[in-house]
Amino acid sequence: MDDERLALSGASHPTWKTLLGSGEPLLLPAAHDALTARLIARAGFKAYQVGGFALAGARYAFPDIDLIHFYEEHEAIRQIVAASPLPVLVDAGDGFGDVKNVTRTVRGYEELGAAAIFIEDQVSPVSCGQMGSKQVVPVKEMAGKIRAALAARRNADTFILARTDARGSEGVVGAIRRAKAYRDAGADGAYVEGLRSAAELKRVGKALSGTPLATTMMEGGGKLSWLPPDEIFGYGFAMILYPTTVLFRLTRAVELALAGIKAGRPMSGSDAVSLDRFEEVVGMPAWEEIEKRYGG
Repeated sequence: MDDERLALSGASHPTWKTLLGSGEPLLLPAAHDALTARLIARAGFKAYQVGGFALAGARYAFPDIDLIHFYEEHEAIRQIVAASPLPVLVDAGDGFGDVKNVTRTVRGYEELGAAAIFIEDQVSPVSCGQMGSKQVVPVKEMAGKIRAALAARRNADTFILARTDARGSEGVVGAIRRAKAYRDAGADGAYVEGLRSAAELKRVGKALSGTPLATTMMEGGGKLSWLPPDEIFGYGFAMILYPTTVLFRLTRAVELALAGIKAGRPMSGSDAVSLDRFEEVVGMPAWEEIEKRYGG
């Protein structure tokens, strides 16, 4: 069964905890639209993420500074998840408010098919975790949000990942302290944002050994220089999020395509897909089969 049929059929996928038990890093490129989610599946990834940075930038041409919220993101996520059979981790920001909003957000994203959801401890308005030094809410407040998220889920397999952005304002020690507190509040895993070196990754991984851990590899200007996935995994991080890699390359590709049109240059076959290839990607053969079989 191909990707398109899987997506249309709603076929079940492995739980997030099953994916984390594979013995290898779970690489999570970001999908900002349905086409990207489809391409991620076709490329052979086991899962992906829908992140606020990519959604804000690609769908609304906004920076990631808390300008889009539950309603805008919910509709985008619905379209994205419907296009791919893969398990998805969804960025829920700070839950879009208090524990009531966290409850609504978790229920809403779970209904769309999210296999995992992360909530962060930034003070509102939240922004990209790689931008500046973040202020964070009291540990007690974030712990309450985690407990609300756990109570809101209707499927025990929905993975609740607690993110801390405390590295900038409280240092590595503070980030570790918070990650432990969030784990103790019941979070299924901890996402430590803003780490700046292999040494910091190693320190956090050692301190939180046994806890499923996530971190960010933000290409194109992030705080952590490029490290191979296997190295990050060796430090104890099972989930590696790539929020910008696809988006930044896509932005450059669009700029080059527009420059070519403006200059009157033809499209290079080596830099683009053909019509036939694109029709395959978007599932034309499966739709033709439906039309042939049932169209009369």
